[in-house]
Amino acid sequence: MCRIRNDRANENRVWRIYADFATYLIDLVRPLYVDDNDFDLDLDNPVYALDSTTIDLCLSMFKWAKFRKAKGAVKLHTLLDLKTDIPVFIHISDGKTHDVNALDLIEFENGAFYVMDKAYIDFARFYQITVSGAFFVTRGKENLSFRRLYSSKVEKATGLRCDQTIKQTGYKSSKLYPLYLRRIKFYDADKQRTLIFLTNNFEVDTMTIALLYKHRRQIELFFKWIKQHLRIKTFWGTSTNAVKTQVWIAVCTYLLIAYAKKQLKSDLSLYEITQIISVSTFDKTTLNELLTNFSKNAEIKDICNQLNLFDL
Repeated sequence: MCRIRNDRANENRVWRIYADFATYLIDLVRPLYVDDNDFDLDLDNPVYALDSTTIDLCLSMFKWAKFRKAKGAVKLHTLLDLKTDIPVFIHISDGKTHDVNALDLIEFENGAFYVMDKAYIDFARFYQITVSGAFFVTRGKENLSFRRLYSSKVEKATGLRCDQTIKQTGYKSSKLYPLYLRRIKFYDADKQRTLIFLTNNFEVDTMTIALLYKHRRQIELFFKWIKQHLRIKTFWGTSTNAVKTQVWIAVCTYLLIAYAKKQLKSDLSLYEITQIISVSTFDKTTLNELLTNFSKNAEIKDICNQLNLFDL
């Protein structure tokens, strides 16, 4: 396909069409993966991780994508369902937009947990999360001013150091968030560092809060996957519309592959399915046949390798 013609097409396509299609696919795919990942915590509540990833752009070509003085970028703000590894919210902004602003765009679910790093600490917004009946889990900052009201016993052999009920004493922060907070200190022996967590949930056991934050890593793996395997680091157009169109098409691709994997009951990974599709774009063979043939060939290859090994 002519690149110039594709550039012009992406400039004119309305990105909201693909965003709406992605929303439809999210509702379709999420139920298929409810019990299909490594989320091993005994927690009935919905659990989400919020984070962003930056996609670098050339500022001279993408003049609208403000980031730094001599550098352009867009940010992909994402809310990932940690029980399904399916994104439920995506917002694309310029690189200068602060991560915490994404909290204003999310409709918080009653009883759900939202796990995020310390870049999202904003006590006025945290108060709104609490009022909505949802829970946040985040890394605490060392300079937080507070008064300890109560301490619960912890099992220090697990790495836990303290579980405290606190009230903020900072002039501004205490007004923005006048309620009690739960402060948990945990020592990570593997990385030899001490982590402090803040949450508004006082019911879940201490270790679960620490492990919830550990599961936040899934959203980093999601960003890594889509950057490596889908085309969102180079773009066919330079306008806002062109970039958003291409990113939303990539998201739709991820969701369609995830849907196909479940519908066809394939044991192949999303990466393997992506690679098969990429080399079979103009093949008239059905996707089911392509995946089945690939699985059979892989099994035969494994068997042949084993026979050759024992024949040596």
